[in-house]
Amino acid sequence: MTGGLIVAAIAAGFFMMGVRILQEYERGVIFRLGRFQSVKDAGFKWIIPMVDRMVKVSLREIVMDVPAQEVITRDNVSVKVNAVLYFRVLHPNHAIINVENYLYGTSQLSQTTLRSVCGQAELDELLAERESINRKLQEIIDEQTEPWGIKVRAVEVKQIDLPPDMQRAMAKQAEAEREKRAKVIHAEGEAMAAERLAQASQILSTEPAALQLRFLQTLADIATENNSTIVFPIPIDILKPLYDIQAGNPEGRTQTRERGE
Repeated sequence: MTGGLIVAAIAAGFFMMGVRILQEYERGVIFRLGRFQSVKDAGFKWIIPMVDRMVKVSLREIVMDVPAQEVITRDNVSVKVNAVLYFRVLHPNHAIINVENYLYGTSQLSQTTLRSVCGQAELDELLAERESINRKLQEIIDEQTEPWGIKVRAVEVKQIDLPPDMQRAMAKQAEAEREKRAKVIHAEGEAMAAERLAQASQILSTEPAALQLRFLQTLADIATENNSTIVFPIPIDILKPLYDIQAGNPEGRTQTRERGE
């Protein structure tokens, strides 16, 4: 009786030593006597104690921060660039067998690739064409980590730190660009205004009465704004013969000749 209990206890202990529970997002890589055996799915699993060894691998997407790297761009500007990497394990057996530590290896590969790609670009490309840089980083890192069973979904350049003197130079350049645009817009407005004034003068030149009314309206506006008195040294009626001459009125020409005589 006692012997039976001891055997049962040993058997129960042996069984419990081999019990493994895998979460839904985990896979278990089984090694039997040091050789790869299989990959276990999520759930209750039992391995042979002291014969089998299980290495758990998470299949969830990993967000890895790539530390800031000192980069000298193609136009010899020293900047600091950091990024963030999104990847996940597709083949757990490759991630365990083909590389000693896939997390450390992916991190180091991302840092060297970030320095290499950013060093081949000019500063303006880093600032303006960030999508292209991100895509190139993703393609290179994904290709290099494929033997490890890793899929890189995206790489995003997070921040680009410029030297203080370069920041001041870029601020001056941006200010000069804004001033240039303002002058161009002002010049375009002056040209449009001159064109409209030319059209208005053509219309008023064909209607003398309209020109005189416009003149009186302008005087009224000046008097209203400045609250002043306007004195006409010459009566406006004297100018009527000139309007008649321009309009082709012969009477106006006769009166002008008579006054000249």
